[in-house]
Amino acid sequence: MGERSAQDQRIMWTDLVSEQRKRLLTVVGDDLRGIEVLRFAIQQAVAELAGLGGMVHLGSPGYGGGLRLAVASGLPPAFTRVWERIDGNGPLAPARAFRDGGFVRVSMAKLAGGMPEDGATASRRPDRAAAESWSWPVGTAMVAVPLPGPGGPIGTLSIVTVSPHGPSAGQRAFLDTLGRWAGERLNKSTAPPPGPTLPEQPTDSHQQQDLQAVGTWDWNIWTGDVIWNDAMLTVLGLGPGTFDGRIETWMGAIHPEDLPWVLSDMDEAIRTGRMHSTEYRVCHPDGTSGWVRVRGRPVFDENGEPAHMVGTLWNVTKTHDVLETVMEPQTRDAERASVARASHIRQLTRALAEAVAVRDVVDAAADHILPLFGASGLILAFLEGDHLRPVGFTGYPTEVIDQVARMPASWGLPITGVLREHSPIFISSLEECIESYPLTADLPVVGDKQAWAFLPLIASGRPVGSCVVSFTDPRQFTGEERNLLTTLSGLVAQAMERARLYDREHTRAQELQRGLLPRVLPNLPAVTAAARYLPAGKDMEVGGDWYDVIPLSADRVAIVIGDVMGHGVAEAATMGRLRTAVRTLADLELPPDELLTHLNDVVSDLGDDFYATCLYLVYDATTRSCVLTRAGHPPPAVVLPDGSVHFPDADPNSPLGAATPPFDTVRMELPEGSLLVLYTDGLVESATLDIDQGMAHLARTLSGTISGALSGHEDHATTPDATRLHCAECLESLCDSLVTTLLPARQGTADDAALLVVRTHALPKDDMATWPLPEHPKAAGEAREHVRTQLSTWHLDDLSMTTELLASELVGNVVRHAKGPIHLRLLRSNVLTCEVSDGSLTTPRIRRAADTDEGGRGLQLVSALSHRWGTRFTDSGKCIWTEQPLVCPSPALLPEQSGLDLYDLLDDE
Repeated sequence: MGERSAQDQRIMWTDLVSEQRKRLLTVVGDDLRGIEVLRFAIQQAVAELAGLGGMVHLGSPGYGGGLRLAVASGLPPAFTRVWERIDGNGPLAPARAFRDGGFVRVSMAKLAGGMPEDGATASRRPDRAAAESWSWPVGTAMVAVPLPGPGGPIGTLSIVTVSPHGPSAGQRAFLDTLGRWAGERLNKSTAPPPGPTLPEQPTDSHQQQDLQAVGTWDWNIWTGDVIWNDAMLTVLGLGPGTFDGRIETWMGAIHPEDLPWVLSDMDEAIRTGRMHSTEYRVCHPDGTSGWVRVRGRPVFDENGEPAHMVGTLWNVTKTHDVLETVMEPQTRDAERASVARASHIRQLTRALAEAVAVRDVVDAAADHILPLFGASGLILAFLEGDHLRPVGFTGYPTEVIDQVARMPASWGLPITGVLREHSPIFISSLEECIESYPLTADLPVVGDKQAWAFLPLIASGRPVGSCVVSFTDPRQFTGEERNLLTTLSGLVAQAMERARLYDREHTRAQELQRGLLPRVLPNLPAVTAAARYLPAGKDMEVGGDWYDVIPLSADRVAIVIGDVMGHGVAEAATMGRLRTAVRTLADLELPPDELLTHLNDVVSDLGDDFYATCLYLVYDATTRSCVLTRAGHPPPAVVLPDGSVHFPDADPNSPLGAATPPFDTVRMELPEGSLLVLYTDGLVESATLDIDQGMAHLARTLSGTISGALSGHEDHATTPDATRLHCAECLESLCDSLVTTLLPARQGTADDAALLVVRTHALPKDDMATWPLPEHPKAAGEAREHVRTQLSTWHLDDLSMTTELLASELVGNVVRHAKGPIHLRLLRSNVLTCEVSDGSLTTPRIRRAADTDEGGRGLQLVSALSHRWGTRFTDSGKCIWTEQPLVCPSPALLPEQSGLDLYDLLDDE
């Protein structure tokens, strides 16, 4: 019983909001015309039904009949493009509403991919495949109502909704009212817009000159072909030979705001046989516009059917300009005020319909509600438990907002009282406020204002927050202002609720993505790195771009960047799984091509809908060599110390999930201080820029930045530590410069982007020592001697005993269980690395030795004495390595400031 009562209450509130929106239609100014009338109607209908978006179709005059799409809002272009022209006799909701003259609701599940099956041209359009791939939530439907005209419907208003239930009686009544209102506005527009009364023919005094400036035209209604004279080209601002003889080209020159009623008037003239006579604006190719006067009459064939329309057209722009200058100032002021009010309402509804985040709703309300009423303050707050949480404000200091956040709903103040009563409260003066609400006397929220409109924000029949519109001076609210404020608060509430849901889900997705990306890149002797991740536009979901820098043994570093195709939480989660898989496989010291082979298997196991690109490279600081493999990913930019930029030429292979191993690899040697720039396609590719152009732009940007640094270089002495910090700061600066240049304000791209800049360092030869050892038991003794001598030279005598034992144990295992040749290598960086290599491919494993076993404890001893140890395969066999941390790393390990350091100069630019 309680549940039914709550449902009835929601229906009652929905019907109340519908009535408020009906009142809003009565205060919309007459200056709202053409396309703006239709766009306003769509926005009101979408807000009423909490729909996804809408369309308006108008009856197409002339050949083929049917319905033509005039305007759409909130729906993807891939969907609306195939609805541009539909059969008036078909089963689609707009066609049925147009024929029957009443409300229609059709489930989107009955359509193939949500697209018209009966469209005259839809099945032949190249974008049909894109439309068929569009998927709709369960319960999605399209509702449509006609736009009445004097001789029958002139068009239809259609809304895509996600509610499994049809609109309530109140909502249907509002849609019918909205359709009639839009139809009446379009019918009013069939009369010439406000302007002069012109003679229908040129005057005799300049007859010859005027006749040369009058365009004549003959339109074949059945074929759409138009024949006109040269004067038509002159009036419409077209050059000779630019008109293709099609009616669509002529209609395309009509101002978008005037096009709907021009089409409606032409259609009615054809149906009724009357004269078509009107004025409208045309847009010239040079960006200017003008007024034209058009007269035409239909010509009928032997069967009495309209076959042609012939007529004249001439320029009346000057007459409109003259009347504008002689208009009474008072009349102009009143008209401007009416235009300004209608403009604010129009812009507000448009901004709320397009708002994605809560911040967008706040900005829209502040930009359009305050000027509309001359208000000075605005507060928007969400209801959370027993308190209001302000989410946006203007015209108030921060301490006032903090006071509002501490107000419990039980205080009975107007800002919370409107939520209990579900009705607005208007207070005209400070005295009235204090008299009605004594507790407000000491509140700063009241002290600096003199009049208020406290409005409840109601969405889906329940209160979600409050809106306060305040004024500096006392104000008597008229009935029209009260109705308009109440109605606008309903629009704000719907937008706020949608935006809050978006913010909540988007925040969760972003937190997931940030948690899956590296928080801090490691500080390694072999490389210095900096990175940037840039999500796509605010209305886009999170993506699957990722990057990582993974330390390996022997001062080797794995550098990886990848991109999971698509956007959404599933893609972000897939990105995290792949990054984890890469780190796991990298710990196994696999070569890049083998690692991508395993990663390809991981992506393939995720399903047929998952694909990813990846670039994986390993840099060895001891040899300055780099080995890279990529799967469908763009190549890295390699910047040499002289400032030259090139991209390694290699087969990119196919993306992961579609690739067929083996993967091709590229080997190259990098001079000391080279720069590797890794990126995803979102950095270099957009709707207006292909990837080759983007890579060329990246190369020019890198070359220009470094050249600028060279020209401003001044030698200066720095300490080793300062040099290292300076280089890290320089890479951060370079990242910012690249992002700013390549992605200015994220224009023209709907993809996220990742950027990873890595500077390579070579391990000094003095920090490396290598010795061959005999395949004989005495090799262990020689290894201990080499270790003792070298560590003494490096002043690491404290590590001598442990390292001798490790080397002796590793060499002894090779002599007993493997084969030569045997080599011992010591590396000094931030850790001391001891390596023993041999020609065997057998992998040593730790085994648990029993108390009575004489052997089997060697690797247990190695594991206990070393900080880290492992095995990797080489071209000639395998290498077993151990690492021991150094208390004070050698200054030689830090990047030296010798000669001309290109990247340290970036900070000097």
